[in-house]
Amino acid sequence: MIRIVLAEDQAMVLGAIATLLDMEPDLAIIGRAADGTTALDLVRTLTPDILLTDIEMPQRTGLDVALAIAEERLTTRTVIVTTFARPGYLARARAAGVRGYLLKDSPVEQLAAAIRIVAAGGTFIPAELAATAWEANADPLTARERDALRLAEEGLPNKEIARRLDLSPGTVRNYLSDAAGKLGAANRIEAGRIARTNGWL
Repeated sequence: MIRIVLAEDQAMVLGAIATLLDMEPDLAIIGRAADGTTALDLVRTLTPDILLTDIEMPQRTGLDVALAIAEERLTTRTVIVTTFARPGYLARARAAGVRGYLLKDSPVEQLAAAIRIVAAGGTFIPAELAATAWEANADPLTARERDALRLAEEGLPNKEIARRLDLSPGTVRNYLSDAAGKLGAANRIEAGRIARTNGWL
């Protein structure tokens, strides 16, 4: 039996995927999470064979969780299921040790097959997505620049971003300025849009 923790912030999608996978005789959903922090806690506690996760979730993204799993050398393998085929996401997923990457409109048979392949030690990325990842530009942002841009996207002032990241407002200003410069953006709003479009946030 392949033991799976499922992470998805949309309740209806979470329920639908769980129902479909529960119909497979060799797959078992042993935990569900609606945010990245809960997903990582469940992986640490339950040590599932597979974490099946979306990318964009509250608190931590699926990519953040995958990277934490890799850094902590946990045995769980990560499979991403998302609506986004952005090149930057694919490149970051590969760098974070993700072993499978599918889109949400994939047939359930393909999803089940991907889970089995990854659980057995393989990798699963559809050919069209693999080609997209190969063509991706390298992510120029540092982790801190990404953190600052994400909060700037919410419309937060530098002082509040600094408080949330435990930095000084001047350091935040430098991060946002550096990010805009790397992306050729006129301001932090445009920088966030460019980074989001490329899958770097």
